[in-house]
Amino acid sequence: MTPGCGRCDWCDGCDGRHPGATGADRCDRCPRGAAGADGRHAPDRRRTPPRPHRGGQLAVLALAITVLSAFEASTALAQTVASHAGHQTAAPVAPVAPVAPVAPGVYPGVIPQLTDDDRKAAFPDVDGHAAHDQGINYFVLFDQLEWETGTVQAAFGWDTKGWVGRDRDRLWLRTEGQRSDGDVWDAQTHAFYGRQVARWWDVLVGVRQDFAPGPAQTWAAFGVQGLAPYWFDVEATAYLGAEGRNHYRFETEYDLLLTNRLVLQPQAEMEIYGKPDLEHDRDRGLSTLDFGVRLRYLVQRDLAPYAGVVWHQKHFGTADIARDNGESTGGARFVAGLRLWF
Repeated sequence: MTPGCGRCDWCDGCDGRHPGATGADRCDRCPRGAAGADGRHAPDRRRTPPRPHRGGQLAVLALAITVLSAFEASTALAQTVASHAGHQTAAPVAPVAPVAPVAPGVYPGVIPQLTDDDRKAAFPDVDGHAAHDQGINYFVLFDQLEWETGTVQAAFGWDTKGWVGRDRDRLWLRTEGQRSDGDVWDAQTHAFYGRQVARWWDVLVGVRQDFAPGPAQTWAAFGVQGLAPYWFDVEATAYLGAEGRNHYRFETEYDLLLTNRLVLQPQAEMEIYGKPDLEHDRDRGLSTLDFGVRLRYLVQRDLAPYAGVVWHQKHFGTADIARDNGESTGGARFVAGLRLWF
C-alpha cells in the first residue's frame, strides 16, 4: 500500500493520486475533500502521532551513568597513585641523648633562682583570717546618731549595735533610746549570745534591760536576725518578763543604692504586747508602728551623714493611755544625723 496522500488526516489507504477534483473520485473520509482519491481505504483507524520508545531512553541513561562512574573511579585511582608516589622511606631517627638529672633547687640558666623575697611577694599577708578559725574579731555600727524635731520637742536619738567573737559564736550588744531636755525618756540595752545557723542567719539568746520610761525592768530575749531574700535586713525578737508579760518586736530595713555614694534606706518597726504593762504606758495588742526613710551620702564607706523623715504612731490602748496622760500619740519628725562603723 502506498503512503497516504498527505492531505488526508483520516485516510491511511489513499494511493496519493489526485489528478483532479471530480465528484466521483472524491474521498468521502477526507475532511479536506482531497480530489482524486480512489476510495480504497485501509481498516478504519485514526492516524496518531508516533509514541516515543521508552526502552531506548533508559538505555541511553544507563550508558551515561556507566561512563560517569568509570570516570570517577579512574580519577580516584590517579590521585591515590600520585599520593603514594611522593612517599619515600623515612631515614631512621638518631636516638636522643639522655638529659642529665638536675639537683633539687637548681634551675637552668634561663630560669632565675627562687628566693625568699619571691615567696613573700607571691604569698603576702592580707590581714585576713581563715574561715571558722579561733580568732577574735569585732564590729561596731552606730546606725543612728541623730537629732530629730517635729510634733514633739526636739530630741537626740541613738541606735547602736555591735559584736565581738569568732565566726560562728559571738556576743551581740544593742542599745537605743532618746534624750530630751537633759532627760533620758526612752532607753534600753540588749546583750545576746549569737550562733550562726545558716549562711546569713544567727539565732540569739540573751537579756534586755529597760531603763525608761517607768521603772527599770528585765526581759529574757530570744530571736533571729539576718539577711532575708532581696537583701532585707531583718530582726525578730520575743521577750518574756515578770508576771508572765510578753513582748514581740519586728524590724526590717533595706539599702537602696541610688548611686555609688547615695543610699536610700527605708525602715519599718513594729511592737506588740501580749499583756498590759501600765507601769510603762503599754497596753495589750499592737503598741507602736514606726516608718522612716533616710538618705545618706557616703563620704567614706564607714562614714555617712544623712537626713530623712520618720513617722511614729501609737495604736489602740497604748494611744488611749498617751491621750489620758496628755501626751502626743505620734506624728512625723524630721531627722538628721551621722552613720559610722568600725
